[in-house]
Amino acid sequence: MRIRDQLQAGRPSLSFEFFPPKDDIGFWDLYKTIESLKPLAPTYVSVTYGAGGSTRRKTIDLVARIKRDIGIEPMAHLTCVGADRAEIARVLDELRANNIDNVLPLRGDPPQGESKFMPVEGGFNYASELVTFIRQRHHDFCLGGACYPEGHPEAPSKEIDLENLKKKVDAGVDFLITQLFFDNTDFLSFRERAVRAGIHLPILAGIMPILSVKQVKRFTQMCGARIPRSLLQRIESVEDDAEAVRQIGMYHSAEQCLGLLKENVAGIHFYTLNRSTATRAVYQLIQAQVIRPNGGGGQADKRSEKPS
Repeated sequence: MRIRDQLQAGRPSLSFEFFPPKDDIGFWDLYKTIESLKPLAPTYVSVTYGAGGSTRRKTIDLVARIKRDIGIEPMAHLTCVGADRAEIARVLDELRANNIDNVLPLRGDPPQGESKFMPVEGGFNYASELVTFIRQRHHDFCLGGACYPEGHPEAPSKEIDLENLKKKVDAGVDFLITQLFFDNTDFLSFRERAVRAGIHLPILAGIMPILSVKQVKRFTQMCGARIPRSLLQRIESVEDDAEAVRQIGMYHSAEQCLGLLKENVAGIHFYTLNRSTATRAVYQLIQAQVIRPNGGGGQADKRSEKPS
């Protein structure tokens, strides 16, 4: 099933993101972790491509198994890194042969050791070009798109970042997923600006429960997100107590999610870092707010009144 169809079901989507491990033991451990999520009935799970496209083969194998053997709807990430049009075409054909309906086209980060993204000969410079290529070759894929509530770290301004996002939307994406953020006002402001820019697609909020102070600082530096001062002070005050950091991170994520649901968010996408315990706990805390006894989505049912 295509995610765009599930987003019309009248309640916000809940989904998880994983990355394929490099070795077989890790691969099967992750497979079992994803299998254990089936009783939670997530809308879908996504699988990343790995740095520099290094796990391309494992991404395809994992999404195929998730679809065939577990029965959860998967979405495969696909980047422009290290691949020309012919290679990307082969990946798309293989995904289609495995009955994969959903793809997240991304430009991707520069390979390790390089500071600037450079396409290979015959490759793509931007995600919008990749979206256009996919639409021309496989028009029936459901395509997600990445967006940045606080602006892409390489964009000269938030306005230019929105202009670039609009190009990707016009090229044919069906819904958007934000980069991680920790302040809901950043998401809500971005959603309003997107609508004013003519972007009327469902925007799913990317949430990452904090598990480690060093780790979250590294991630936010890479993606251009900020940690609110009050939250940063709280986790730094217990930095040497891993469980205390985890509890604060889980509580903050749950508060974020509940606040977003009140604002009729189209969906919540959890960046799990392949650790499902924290995200599972947050998921279960908010699930009652998403799945109503009558099958409706509560306030989320109003999403069609206000483009998001």
